[in-house]
Amino acid sequence: LRGSKSFTAALPGETERNGHGLSYKSVSVGHLEAAPLSPSRLSLGRASSTATSTAAPEQGRPRDYLVLAIFSCFCPVWPINVVALVFSIMSRNSGQQGDVDGARRLGRMARLLSIVSIVLGTIIIVLYISLSFRGNIPF
Repeated sequence: LRGSKSFTAALPGETERNGHGLSYKSVSVGHLEAAPLSPSRLSLGRASSTATSTAAPEQGRPRDYLVLAIFSCFCPVWPINVVALVFSIMSRNSGQQGDVDGARRLGRMARLLSIVSIVLGTIIIVLYISLSFRGNIPF
């Protein structure tokens, strides 16, 4: 046996007689009117938290630090600089979608990871060169 997807309910204003003298209307489940979803529920992306932000909105779009992230890719700290590049691209995409707060947050993380990558890369290069000239590391 298969269950039915319809039901009968008394609806004010939209009634019809069902033969028994009672006012009921048969409605299918597919025809029920649902409340519209909020815009944040319709989106599959990150929700903006501009409603909870207390800071005054800054003018212009937030920085994504893409050039800095690309420059950091030349340093020998590859896992960190690749993640910085990904955060930078995510920041750019969030800014283009209108999520200013998310773009700012991702841009700051891209900047931090890029700076860490450049500093660690410089330390590694300096250590390698200094140990190479002392003869401890063969070419």
